[in-house]
Amino acid sequence: MKKILLSAAALLMLFSCQNDTTETAPETNALTQRGCASQDVLVAQMKADPTLALRMNEIEAFTQKAMLTGRLVNGKVEIPVVVNVLYKTAAENISDAQIQSQIDVLNNDFNATNSDFSSTPALFSGVAANVGITFVLETINRKSTTKTSWGTRDAMKKTKQGGLDPTSPTTTLNMWACTIGGGILGYAQFPGGSTTTDGVVVDSKYFGLSGSGAYPYNLGRTATHEVGHWMNLRHIWGDATCGSDLVSDTPTHNTANYGVPAYPHYSTCTGTPVEMTMNYMDYTDDRGMYMFSNGQKSRMAAIFVAGGARAGFGV
Repeated sequence: MKKILLSAAALLMLFSCQNDTTETAPETNALTQRGCASQDVLVAQMKADPTLALRMNEIEAFTQKAMLTGRLVNGKVEIPVVVNVLYKTAAENISDAQIQSQIDVLNNDFNATNSDFSSTPALFSGVAANVGITFVLETINRKSTTKTSWGTRDAMKKTKQGGLDPTSPTTTLNMWACTIGGGILGYAQFPGGSTTTDGVVVDSKYFGLSGSGAYPYNLGRTATHEVGHWMNLRHIWGDATCGSDLVSDTPTHNTANYGVPAYPHYSTCTGTPVEMTMNYMDYTDDRGMYMFSNGQKSRMAAIFVAGGARAGFGV
């Protein structure tokens, strides 16, 4: 397991020098390998707003201090959710039942009540976490559009660009269900970004369990992965070869894993640890991911305490 010993300068480098990494799946396998654009979107936002890296650096310093001092949320955080559906076709206009199924998946995955949580290998059973965060569907907004795809430049989050503005983003998780395109399943905005674009986008084909859910991403885990980013989790491989996800109890990964790797899958990074391929923050198929770690739980909890980046949701 890796240790987190980063100076302020190192943290600034982490958040401002990610240009050599990519998190989109190769175009030749765009439909068979997970593609999350959160890191690419973050890089673009940092280029547009040089102060974002500084804000994220401050959030990271606060997060590390909160974890070290045990200053975390006492009790459950309940997240109100607004889902914004943007559709051109009937298939994109996903049903209320499909939307609720996604909320149910989030509640199961973040409370370790998912049926596959028991599949956690013995090696990781001691760090497998019940995050203890719940989600409540508040509102579903629907809008008919003429767009066939939205891309990753946040147009779906802007009414003036044909999308829907977020609702009360400092106290509500906004999710957009629409066709993203480019083989991207979803993306999220990390804490520290503009409130006008805050939230999570999931392609409507991978939103929830029923209707248009497309195998192997038909179990709602795209949203679990993206909400993890929204709660300040990095990819488990740190978006670099043998990189750091800033969590002490997750093994160092070579890079992203796809499909459902056979266990144990060894890293060639220092110490050759067994990789935690079943972690929600890897790139495996939906059926291959089913746990967060205690370290990730602490990292998520830190943003909800007083003074944290998402304190408006705290209890």
